[in-house]
Amino acid sequence: MELTHFNEQGRARMVDVSEKAVTYRTAKAAGRVWMNPETLEKVRQGSMAKGDVLAVAQVAGIMAAKRTWELIPMCHPLPLTSINITFAFQENALDIQAQVKCSGETGVEMEALTAVSATALTVYDMCKAVQRDMVIDQIRLLEKTGGKSGVFRREE
Repeated sequence: MELTHFNEQGRARMVDVSEKAVTYRTAKAAGRVWMNPETLEKVRQGSMAKGDVLAVAQVAGIMAAKRTWELIPMCHPLPLTSINITFAFQENALDIQAQVKCSGETGVEMEALTAVSATALTVYDMCKAVQRDMVIDQIRLLEKTGGKSGVFRREE
């Protein structure tokens, strides 16, 4: 199997996607921030001292998706056409989901995963004065469409 991210000298390189067809691509990722019910209630009510946790975290996730190529060395800059961050409250956790879309030569899985990660980290940052033992986990790709490899859907 050829390693696509190494050049003929065995050194890292960005894959050449210039010959790949532009196709419509989507990716959906999710993650979770575990916290005490009291902390979660402050998030829900928007009463955290630093401000509206969900609004700030949502913007952070959108910004992170747009800048994924600056954070992950082998990612290409992509013309993203849609980024949507949503939240769901659980008993002891906040679920985060990001959906990213574009028409391009390569997929948007990393952008969706980066969006979820930055969103979760921002929730932690906004809430850490109230609770430092929060846990961020279950960051995963749920679905991707487009490109040569077609559709992927996680079975949960």
